Amino acid sequence: MAHSREKDDFDRRQELLGALARTYARPLTRFFSRRVPVQADVPDLLQEVFLRLSRLSDPGAIEHRDSFIFVTAANVLRDQARRDSVRQAGKHDPIEDCDLEGSDFAPDRVLESKQAARLLRAALLELPERTRDIFVLRVLEGMKMVDVARAIGISTRAAEKHQARALVHVAAALRDWRDD
Repeated sequence: MAHSREKDDFDRRQELLGALARTYARPLTRFFSRRVPVQADVPDLLQEVFLRLSRLSDPGAIEHRDSFIFVTAANVLRDQARRDSVRQAGKHDPIEDCDLEGSDFAPDRVLESKQAARLLRAALLELPERTRDIFVLRVLEGMKMVDVARAIGISTRAAEKHQARALVHVAAALRDWRDD
């Protein structure tokens, strides 16, 4: 009898994880595609999100599922950035990224945009995790502040203060870059 219940629980869990994968695979793929320089990393990042969800004791008990999953995705990106900085991954260009032939954008504009993106990423990584998560959810994901606060588990006013700190920090980093 206990074995049957364990199998039912396992089957229910597998169905739930499958449903989550079907629902969130495309949105998460877009999320990662916009944020990583090497598109070949996207499937690995996606798999890591679902691996983390599978490790939860009860993935069905997640409140505010959208927010939880995208915060998890943001954390996966942050962890990858840490690993990449240790490996100095940014100092190696994939061969396919070196060819700008056929691009509609001038090479100096492409380089400038890449520099700005790297600077923004570095500035975000300097922020405390909660402040960074709030910035990502509000500014990059376009969530309403009330939903961001609810997802993080703090008051709207507290979330607004984190957002303000993040904006000041990012603006200062970009201003210093522009002044160079």
